[in-house]
Amino acid sequence: MCYQTKITKQKEEIAERFNVEITALNDYNSMEFCSAFEYPKTPIITNEMPSKVQLFNSGLIPSWSNDNSIRNYTLNARIETLAEKKSFKDVIQNRCLIIADGFYEWQWRTKNGSKKEKYLITLPNQELFAFAGIYTQWADLNNEIYNSYSIITTQANELMSEIHNTKQRMPVILKNQDEQNWLQGKNYKDFAFPYSCNLVATSLENENLGQLGLF
Repeated sequence: MCYQTKITKQKEEIAERFNVEITALNDYNSMEFCSAFEYPKTPIITNEMPSKVQLFNSGLIPSWSNDNSIRNYTLNARIETLAEKKSFKDVIQNRCLIIADGFYEWQWRTKNGSKKEKYLITLPNQELFAFAGIYTQWADLNNEIYNSYSIITTQANELMSEIHNTKQRMPVILKNQDEQNWLQGKNYKDFAFPYSCNLVATSLENENLGQLGLF
């Protein structure tokens, strides 16, 4: 799963990397540790406005929802069941790029999880990248519009299977050349396992361990 991320680059770096306008990023704040359970606003690019970066909240709230409590369960969306889940099946084509430069995962060192080791997962050189995502708009009882997204997850690759050794899941991190394919509606099944990109895992618990690997 993917619940803790980081986005530490400046908005100008984001604009240059994704070749987009940054007019909507006045309220953008870089974050070394971003917990999805706090439903933060983070930078994304939607297929509806592909030339701009916008700030949406984590935790997709379907348009039919009576309140926002459902977002506790929609932070991630499994790619294998997108077409089956009520929260996601109607917005599969609402594609977005969720911008980050890293995410965190905990490796269970004991069977019961009493001892865990924290890893930071990045691209080489901690470059900016995009998670595959879906998004929607929801109006509350006061007709205030709330924009939100879910990160798409898939089966873990070799590296992430070693780290996320309980559920063995990972977010879909798009290769640069596939970012537009995702936005433009290419079949989502093409991004399921074994789709993956090169990742580096760095232990944050024991500096002597250094980088676990590159796959």
